[in-house]
Amino acid sequence: MARRGAGTPFLRQLSLLLLLHLGGTLGCASVTVSPPIVPLGSAVRASCTVQRELCHGLEQGRVRISWMLDNKLVAGSQRQGPGGTEVSNLTLPRFNHTQARLFCCVEWNGTRQRVGMAEIRAGYPPAKPLNLSCVLNLGDYGLTCQWQQGTDSHLPTSVVLKCTGSRAQAVTGCTPRGGHSHCTVPRRLLQLYRQMEIWVSATNALGTAESEHLCIDPMDVAKLDPPTLQSIQSIPFQTDCIALAWDVAWGTEHMELQCELRYRAPEDPAWALVTGIIGQAGTAQRCGFLFGTQYRFQMRCRRSSASPLASWSEWSPSRNYTTHEKAPTGKLDAWWGSQPAGGRLEVQLRWKAPRQQEANGRVLGYRVTLSPRRRGRDPPTICNTTHTQCNFSVPAATRRVYLSAYNAAGESAPTEVILLERTGQPLAGLRAVPGGERSLWVHWEAPLAPVVAYVLEWQRVAAEPGHCSACWQMERDRAATTALIQDGIEPFQRYNISLYPLYEGTVGVPVHTTAYSQQKAPSHAPKLHLKRISKSEAELCWEPLPVEMQNGFITSYTIFWASSITNVASGGILPHQEPRVSPDATVNPSLSSFAIRGLKPSTLYKVHIMASTAAGSTNGTSLTLVTTVLDDSEIQFLFLSLGLVFVGLMVLLICFQKNERMKEQLWPSVPDPANSSLGKWVPAAVPQEPLQLLAAREPGPAAISTVTVLEGEPGKQPGKEPPALAAAPPALPRPYVRQEGPGEPVQYARVGGAGYRGQRLLPEPAPRFYENLRGRGDGGGGDWGFLEEPPATFPLLQGLRIGGAEELHECRAD
Repeated sequence: MARRGAGTPFLRQLSLLLLLHLGGTLGCASVTVSPPIVPLGSAVRASCTVQRELCHGLEQGRVRISWMLDNKLVAGSQRQGPGGTEVSNLTLPRFNHTQARLFCCVEWNGTRQRVGMAEIRAGYPPAKPLNLSCVLNLGDYGLTCQWQQGTDSHLPTSVVLKCTGSRAQAVTGCTPRGGHSHCTVPRRLLQLYRQMEIWVSATNALGTAESEHLCIDPMDVAKLDPPTLQSIQSIPFQTDCIALAWDVAWGTEHMELQCELRYRAPEDPAWALVTGIIGQAGTAQRCGFLFGTQYRFQMRCRRSSASPLASWSEWSPSRNYTTHEKAPTGKLDAWWGSQPAGGRLEVQLRWKAPRQQEANGRVLGYRVTLSPRRRGRDPPTICNTTHTQCNFSVPAATRRVYLSAYNAAGESAPTEVILLERTGQPLAGLRAVPGGERSLWVHWEAPLAPVVAYVLEWQRVAAEPGHCSACWQMERDRAATTALIQDGIEPFQRYNISLYPLYEGTVGVPVHTTAYSQQKAPSHAPKLHLKRISKSEAELCWEPLPVEMQNGFITSYTIFWASSITNVASGGILPHQEPRVSPDATVNPSLSSFAIRGLKPSTLYKVHIMASTAAGSTNGTSLTLVTTVLDDSEIQFLFLSLGLVFVGLMVLLICFQKNERMKEQLWPSVPDPANSSLGKWVPAAVPQEPLQLLAAREPGPAAISTVTVLEGEPGKQPGKEPPALAAAPPALPRPYVRQEGPGEPVQYARVGGAGYRGQRLLPEPAPRFYENLRGRGDGGGGDWGFLEEPPATFPLLQGLRIGGAEELHECRAD
């Protein structure tokens, strides 16, 4: 039951919609619009009448009517009409849609239902057709007319082409199809050789428009087939005139024709037109052609009695013809350069090729002679070439040469070339500005002296030297102060320009300038190189850009550098923060180096250069550098200090090695009793200190308390003591003490005052038991001592050696 109750409202709504739809179709509501088609922007009035009894489901309750223009709700007024109807009126003050639908709606159960609809259209009256023209086709004799439609009216428009004869009523000649603006009137509706009136009519719901009426004889607008050019030839006695012969098209032999001829040379910018050629098939003459020039000819015709609106035939197929040649005429513009060499004059002669009207054909070559050609005599030729320049050598006194051009018909009159010296007054100023992408305007100041002509030279600046023989021109206007250069000028290339004033009898010293016809940013920037670096300064250098890569005048170089606060440790760079861009520096373009100052020690920098012209800039690649910890002077001072210290140490070391006294003061030589020769001998008597001998069967070190050594005089042999010395008291002994560790016996010896100088050690092997040691020395001075007991009982003494006399002396001093 719940589900049935839920579906009941939906079924009621669906049934109401069907009823309303059927009722509306049967006349539940009617919508009227007055008028349904209106001019765009005008007012529209509409009315909707709802008959309650015809709208099932709306018999009870109030009917509320609303309006919708397409999908937009518009407000209208509502009233009760006769017979229980409900009427709503609507006024749209400005209808700005070209097409729209107006719906009448009623509200039921909170929804808006459409019960009526009317379509409204708006636009303009048809525009007047323009430029009506017609052409008669002689193949089927149909008259094809075309025109131009006016502006769109936004309304359905019917267009027809109407025509009428002199006595007939207007009829529809044809109707264009598919929205085209042309159609063809059939032959049955035409009256040939009679005047007819033809026009276009356009009609829509808002009005009718007609084109201008065209009154023509259909035969006057007949388009003929083009004629055919049969032959072209020069008139023998007047070689600047030609005669043409042609044939008319088939089917036009009986007509009187009016024809036109056009021709052009390959270098001509436009056609030359010859009008007024009247007659049947025949010939025509035309004069004023250039000699030795190829021309292209075409011809067309129409009826001579036709109106100005008649159509011309198409142009005939082209026919080419070359006129007869004639010997060149006029003077040649020549320019020269000369240089003395070994008693002769080296001349470089250049000239301009004659213009077409002066060449009178194809120039075959040029001839340079030292004298003009006379009747019956040909002067010697010093240069014969097909080019426009020639280098030759003439005697140093030569001041004139003669230049002429020749073709198949003959040779021109010679042009005298005077080889003047370039010592005249120069011009005051010269400048050049762009005249276009491939041209330059040159301006100069006229000199005070009268000028015959000016010679302008230009050469492209390139890394590889070259010479353009045709890059010059002569200005013969004496009052001229400007000239336009157009030959051989390329954009983004630099040109050196020179201007020579020509005076009577001399040539002025040239003035020079440089210019670009168009500039742009350089192709690339220079490559930076590090020239020198310190802890606070880095000097950079670069090579100037090749002139081909500059693309304009370099106005400046700009150096940019970015720093990072870095620490240099373990051979690497440790960045602490992101790079910080420093202010840039602008460098004069004439410089090729720059020093960046105020840098931080041990810091990484990235540097790049930007090259600029008046038309743009280009950045170069980046250069990475790291400043040093010390300057060069500081490093030099440090190395100098270390070197001085090293040298001082070496000097001290050498001094220590060479000076024994200093060595003894710093490192005293202490004798080692164990290595002394004392162990090889003993004094004659050991006073009051008996030796404690070890048992013969148990050998071991003897504890010696005191050893007394008596020092003898120099030169005294052992065993031979003078009597005087026997009574002399012995010298006081000096003790030598060797301190052992705690609890060990102390051994010492008493050494005489001045003995043992120069003594030698006893030879090996050691002496046998109980052998008298006296006399075993080898020349040492002083008395020799002896041992009272066998040497075996004194093993320690046998191993004791005394150093040399100096060591002993030093020990005695201690």
